[in-house]
Amino acid sequence: MKKYQKILALGFTVLSMTVSYGCKNKPKKEKQILLAERVEPLKKSNKRTVKIALLLDTSNSMDGLINQAKSQLWDIVNEFTRAKCGNETRPELEIALYQYGNDALSYREGYIQQVLNFSSDLDEISEKLFSLTTNGGEEYCGEVIQTSLKQLEWGKDPDNLRMIFIAGNEPFTQGRLHYKDALTNAKEHDVIVNTIFCGNYEQGIETEWKKGAQLTGGEYMAIDHNREIVHINTPYDDIIIKLNSRLNKTYISYGAMAGEYEENQALQDENAMSVGYGVAIKRAVSKSSRLYNNKSWDLVDASADADFELKEMDRKSLPEELKGKSDEEIISYVDEKRKERERIQAEIAELNSKRERYIRENQKENTQGELESAMLKAIKKQAAQKNYTWD
Repeated sequence: MKKYQKILALGFTVLSMTVSYGCKNKPKKEKQILLAERVEPLKKSNKRTVKIALLLDTSNSMDGLINQAKSQLWDIVNEFTRAKCGNETRPELEIALYQYGNDALSYREGYIQQVLNFSSDLDEISEKLFSLTTNGGEEYCGEVIQTSLKQLEWGKDPDNLRMIFIAGNEPFTQGRLHYKDALTNAKEHDVIVNTIFCGNYEQGIETEWKKGAQLTGGEYMAIDHNREIVHINTPYDDIIIKLNSRLNKTYISYGAMAGEYEENQALQDENAMSVGYGVAIKRAVSKSSRLYNNKSWDLVDASADADFELKEMDRKSLPEELKGKSDEEIISYVDEKRKERERIQAEIAELNSKRERYIRENQKENTQGELESAMLKAIKKQAAQKNYTWD
């Protein structure tokens, strides 16, 4: 029996050596594996995913940080629409959200709360960001990092990019759990921790925010979280906003919670507009991209899924305009909405290209947000290590 176990272990060892890392799949030479018929092959998914956990300090002094997160989410999403993994594979983007350092949270939990598990639902991410409010409290950086590592499903695919961005303005050393223990755990899980100090660069170094980033190969950044972002008006802004309203009318909501999802889509449009006209435009651009997918409640996105079967749908969950219709009539209606959506999305994308060119030619100062700029710099640098590129 021991002899058999040794041979089997050898088989596993040889097999593991054939797994390549990075986005670009390289041709592999077949190797003869002893007792291969007894070993399950290691399967690697062609799907690539970038997982980002945002850990935001929501103590009293952090209103500016929360406002930047609300307004600059769409800049980060729009940048990711241009990301490639290897030759042509486009990665998926999932974002999780934690708040910490808020007196309204449970002290037993270390003033830490998971606001959102990993999600690719952009409306849901926006909704949760807008739910955040600030209140004075204790900021425990080590504990919130450790909590996110334990609670979130990070996965083990070596090609996927796993990142934490923690932002705050108190010493990184606070709390019962030393941050070095949490960062050692992060490194073991192939999670890069990036630290964003809201304040003076040198003060962040003195309070060990830079050391916190260095332990996992992350980036240390300092930002002015209260900086106002200047919006440059362009001749294309109003047209994009009008197209966004037309885009919403191409959605065919279905399911028990269809109405709620549809209302939330409109609410997040309003939330973006409440922060600024420029934010509403950037959200509209995100909605015209591949990353904005609502297959859980929209029949157009759902029908594009390879596993979708119209015959398996509960007809009672369909909207009123499709009830009593034949399969052919439903398919025809959905295709019509899909084509209309694709035309609108293409028009928004074209106008946005002109808009971005206009901004580059007319801007007198850097219009990038502090949080956005810091995050994208770190993301691109770390993504390059796994063969991610940008168009």
